[in-house]
Amino acid sequence: MAGAEGLYTHLETGTTTVCRAWAIERRDGTWFGFTDHDCDLRFDGRVFKANSGLTARALQQTTGLSVDNTEAMGALSDLALTEADILAGRFDGAALTGWQVDWSNMDNRLLSFRGTIGEITRAGGAFQAELRGLTESLNQPQGRAFQRGCPAVLGDAKCGFDLTQPGFSVELAAESVSGRRVFDFADLFAYEDRWFERGRLVMLSGAAKGLVGIIKNDRLTDAGRKVELWQAIGPDIAPGDMLRLEAGCDKQADTCRYKFNNFVNFRGFPDIPGEDWLTSYPVSSQANSGGSLVR
Repeated sequence: MAGAEGLYTHLETGTTTVCRAWAIERRDGTWFGFTDHDCDLRFDGRVFKANSGLTARALQQTTGLSVDNTEAMGALSDLALTEADILAGRFDGAALTGWQVDWSNMDNRLLSFRGTIGEITRAGGAFQAELRGLTESLNQPQGRAFQRGCPAVLGDAKCGFDLTQPGFSVELAAESVSGRRVFDFADLFAYEDRWFERGRLVMLSGAAKGLVGIIKNDRLTDAGRKVELWQAIGPDIAPGDMLRLEAGCDKQADTCRYKFNNFVNFRGFPDIPGEDWLTSYPVSSQANSGGSLVR
């Protein structure tokens, strides 16, 4: 007998050898295994490390649609969870699976939690992570929003625009970087002022490889081009690290039509009336014909 039934039978003996084990898989595919036992565990072809100092609080679970939740705490370690990776957002939304395991016979184990990592806080060389169950996704807005701006992300399946077309992205080396969020380029004059504003900066090499920043400002100056992100990228960025700048989109119909020639895939509703029409009233100074609300 193995699996959950084996674990239940073991628990009925009154003398238990039970611990917890967790598996974390980041969105970049990197995998980590932890346990609160004093020795490493090995099952499913993976190793769950005991030297992580990871512990978990009691798990709250329900049979309804409310969100299962718990918290995990542990020490920051260069061998596992590092502060640099947490600051960089590498663990945001990572998939997490938890088991109760009989460490004397690891075939006896019960899957106790499956979900994602939510908010992570750090203090005193340690971290505390919120763990969210699978029903968390039911709290997210579903369906299509009726709004003037386009809800699609530039380049995704709904947008359908190919950012690899010439003129809409450029790969180059970082030159001067301030505070991990302001980038200066001496010779990037081939693109219009604000061409990359609201676009993405994707790191292609270096310590920050794979991280993405959203561009707040993109300005041409006499000295070259200055690109500023909304938030600093976590790890240090060294001159020479490769990155990609992608054209920005403000989600407006005219931008989609004239900048990207992609109006056929525009998913907004530019002619939808605004909320101010609810408070409109007839006046003698202009015609009240009931005509188009678009100016």
